[in-house]
Amino acid sequence: MTDSPPTSSLTSFLEVASDHPFPIQNLPYGVFTPPETTVPRVGVAIGDQVLDLATLNNEGVFDVPELQNERPFAQPTLNDFMALGPSAWSAVRSRLQALLRADTAELRDAASLRNRVLHPRADVSLRLPVDIGDYTDFYSSKQHATNVGTMFRGAENALKDNWVHLPVGYHGRASSVLLSGQDVRRPCGQTRPDADAPPVYGPTQLLDFELETGFFVGEGNELGTPLSIDEADDQIFGMVLVNDWSARDIQGWEYEPLGPFLGKSFATTISPWVVPMAALEPFRVAGPTQDPEPLDYLQADGDAAYDVTLEVDLETPSMTSPHTVCRSNTKHLYWTMRQQLAHHTVNGCNARPGDLLASGTISGPTEDSYGSMLELSWRGEEPVSLPGDETRSFLEDGDRVIMRAYAQADDYRVGFGTADGRVLPASCA
Repeated sequence: MTDSPPTSSLTSFLEVASDHPFPIQNLPYGVFTPPETTVPRVGVAIGDQVLDLATLNNEGVFDVPELQNERPFAQPTLNDFMALGPSAWSAVRSRLQALLRADTAELRDAASLRNRVLHPRADVSLRLPVDIGDYTDFYSSKQHATNVGTMFRGAENALKDNWVHLPVGYHGRASSVLLSGQDVRRPCGQTRPDADAPPVYGPTQLLDFELETGFFVGEGNELGTPLSIDEADDQIFGMVLVNDWSARDIQGWEYEPLGPFLGKSFATTISPWVVPMAALEPFRVAGPTQDPEPLDYLQADGDAAYDVTLEVDLETPSMTSPHTVCRSNTKHLYWTMRQQLAHHTVNGCNARPGDLLASGTISGPTEDSYGSMLELSWRGEEPVSLPGDETRSFLEDGDRVIMRAYAQADDYRVGFGTADGRVLPASCA
């Protein structure tokens, strides 16, 4: 194998436009079913193609010690591969980039093999990429927490005392994590629209999206053995986009004293492609200054935030194309991913391969960067203007929410695909 060129100068023998989300610098992992079979397997996206890693492994392409006598790609999820750890992830990624390089003949000139391992992305069926054992949702954007706190408690009490000392989170429902493209039915539950009357049962009237990212745990840790902040980076396999749908009125009535429950557990949408952290390494930046200084177990050297642009489009039934309602960035997150993971395990909690940890709503400093309808419409008091003289305070039946994310370099883009879902009418018993 020849030496690898710098990341920015890598080019593939497959034609990939400079603004395409899946260049050779990305290679996100997913699980797919090719058109000629019903057997799912692991692949990576490269341009408009999906590369079949299970078949490549069967052909002996990977000279990776961790893969000897293992078949992590001939699986319906990424869990087995994630459990192999960062050494295997790095070796596989290096081998894939070498195979796909424009100046490497091994796959480029092997027509028979190429035809068996490369599939047009439009022809394959994508699946939920991970068997998610546990799902934790954090509350890591200071702007979002301040906005919501101001609405309900006033500016002087916007943040609870603990917020600047630890990454606040709660245990979500893994069973209702959905793949992008699946419809989301408006949930039903108890609400209390009149504070002077008993609660009522029915469909939520305040359905919302939440613009988030999430990461999957790799090897994990043993029960009773915390992950240090310095170990946390090596435990993060990759990132996805997350829309953690929210029923604000159900949540508002039920959340005291134990936090979110039915108002959040009905649906969480994720993008199908898991972007490896190695692809995002060139986009590390310094995050916001943390004041007061966190406790020692949450302190680490070096940049730990990422410069990833986030966008939310909304398409109502009367629109002919989606309209962008929000643009934000992951660099606005106050608490970093490694702080979230270190805090999550500091009590000895065991994280396992495939666990999903989400950021919480990511809001920026300007009104057009707020990551939820609750904030964009400021609790419904300032409805969002849409094309065709439509407005929205919260989501209505038939509305479609499309989230996108990408990190932009000078000559390539690392994209996440989309987290996409349409609202179906409620079906209350």
